Amino acid sequence: MPRQARIDAPGAMQHIIIRGIERRAIFKNDTDRDDFIDRLGSLIQETETACYAWAIMTNHVHLLLRTGTTSISAVMRRLLTGYAVCFNRRHRRYGHLFQNRYKSILCEKDPYLKQLVGYIHLNPFRAGIVETVQALKDYPFTGHCALMGKKEILWQDTAYVLALFGKTVTDAQKSYADYVSKYAGTGRRPELTGGGLIRSAGGWRAIRAAYEAGIRLTSDERILGSSSFVEKTLASAGEDYDQRMMLKASGIDLDALVDVVSDHFGVDKKELSGPSRRQQICQARALVSYLAVRELMISGADVARRMNIDRSSVSRAVGRVQADPALKNMSKALLYHLHPEG
Repeated sequence: MPRQARIDAPGAMQHIIIRGIERRAIFKNDTDRDDFIDRLGSLIQETETACYAWAIMTNHVHLLLRTGTTSISAVMRRLLTGYAVCFNRRHRRYGHLFQNRYKSILCEKDPYLKQLVGYIHLNPFRAGIVETVQALKDYPFTGHCALMGKKEILWQDTAYVLALFGKTVTDAQKSYADYVSKYAGTGRRPELTGGGLIRSAGGWRAIRAAYEAGIRLTSDERILGSSSFVEKTLASAGEDYDQRMMLKASGIDLDALVDVVSDHFGVDKKELSGPSRRQQICQARALVSYLAVRELMISGADVARRMNIDRSSVSRAVGRVQADPALKNMSKALLYHLHPEG
């Protein structure tokens, strides 16, 4: 059976699970763990990806991320490739370090964010690495210590998570600690990491009740959420994918995109790959980057080479258009000029 494509979009929340090949150790000491954390933090900040929770175990990693200006798959590719190369060099080994494919589950935020934060941060306690839930706050290899104020981690979005638990930091930390302590008693939660229809519906009890009521449920192993959330997500992903494939099949390339954008702004297309910082040129450059990456499925590296800028600049440009309603509307108009039939 062919592998299903990953589902991703700006603002999507994803539970990422990374495992060592054949469940072997991917961290042998604190130097390995610190290296992974440093790489993760740099990428999180560079790509404006939000990180709500994380836990590093001996042979696997859990991350709860929200997509920023760069797709999660691109973030993970850079993270895992860079870490594996250095791990192999440090330990004088060869070959693959990770399972061929990490697991990514698109999550419905409102009902699951709190649960996932608790589930992920309790991993060292469930594995017996720390003896008590209270001792977890001093364990440095999960995001729990940052939420409890024991360690400052600039790339972890502690403010967003704590705001779910209280209006002040002190109240939120107390409420969060109480939540995690109570949550520890629920044991393992397989529906948060797998289960297809069971996970999407909310458990076997919900499946049985829906079946008895004659209700049709939609499920997908890549998605954690209600049946309606699954349906909407798949429909939206399908529409976006169809449009992008249609654009790609029409033969529109980066050169054609540069021509259309430079004509729209009335600038020389050579200026777009030059050092000019004029507002008009910067906007045009941002729109080229956004449309190339988001609509034409051209890699950020290829756009960076064509525009004579670095990849981080491409990522920032994509995020700038995504966050600016005026530029976003302009991108739609330019997209129509590129492919009126679409």
